[in-house]
Amino acid sequence: MRVSPHRLAAALCVGVVSLVAVTPAAAQFGVGARLAWVKGNSRVDADSVRFVGGQIRIGSPRLAIEVALDSHSEELPLLNQKVSERPIQTSLLLKLATGSLQPYLLAGPGWYKRSVEPLEGPGEKLSTTEFGWHAGGGLEVRPNRHVGVHGDYRYTFVNFGDDGDKVIGLPGLSGILPRHRGSMWTLGATVYF
Repeated sequence: MRVSPHRLAAALCVGVVSLVAVTPAAAQFGVGARLAWVKGNSRVDADSVRFVGGQIRIGSPRLAIEVALDSHSEELPLLNQKVSERPIQTSLLLKLATGSLQPYLLAGPGWYKRSVEPLEGPGEKLSTTEFGWHAGGGLEVRPNRHVGVHGDYRYTFVNFGDDGDKVIGLPGLSGILPRHRGSMWTLGATVYF
């Protein structure tokens, strides 16, 4: 029996929220802003694109969940198009240390929405949403309990499956090591309540 990625993502979110709810006295809620530099396809030699967004973080000193929304729009007058991208990522953060320097590992599902619409004249808006897993690591600096500044690196569209999605193939390790299609750097700040 094969479980759909959407159901697995929903189960993951419910599990994390349940774990965080068990320790309400130690849980913190935070809201923040961030910048992301996204490389949509690692196979293509192209520059990263800057996204602006925000995140909500809730969790205990060791385990947290982050929901992040980023946005990027670009007008292409020669093609008479406006391209907008809005990825939403839900990440489980496993903090490897507590204190003022908190390295962490992260992983979770993401929904990547892209729309194309005409700048002028008739035409219809075309939208697509793609699902993919992401994983990575980062560091949050917490000078006090109410402020955090973080930076992390994430592989996007992580896949253990088809060899066709392979970016880097290692002989004899096919199917063991994950592959990815894109990546992103994020830099942000969060205010905790």
